[in-house]
Amino acid sequence: MLLAWRVQAETFGGLDKETRQALSRSGPVQAEGRHLGIGATLTRNWKGRKVTVVVEEDGFSWEGQLFPSLSAAATAIAGSRWNGPRFFGLRQEP
Repeated sequence: MLLAWRVQAETFGGLDKETRQALSRSGPVQAEGRHLGIGATLTRNWKGRKVTVVVEEDGFSWEGQLFPSLSAAATAIAGSRWNGPRFFGLRQEP
């Protein structure tokens, strides 16, 4: 997908001025789950054991490891790729 955007950008000139300005005003992207606040815990039963992840200032901690995103933590817990907010029930199934 990124390659297709690059080809389009080179051909048609990329983002217009208004779009660039709107994006610069939106601020940095925050990992989903961080809005819960530092110290919040997310708990789930996974394969017969209780799993708890804590929201930290720099990411999400689980069993002494710090992960940059909730999805990275969920993937480590499950052993396969997972969407973190969905794994912990922060998102509804479509």
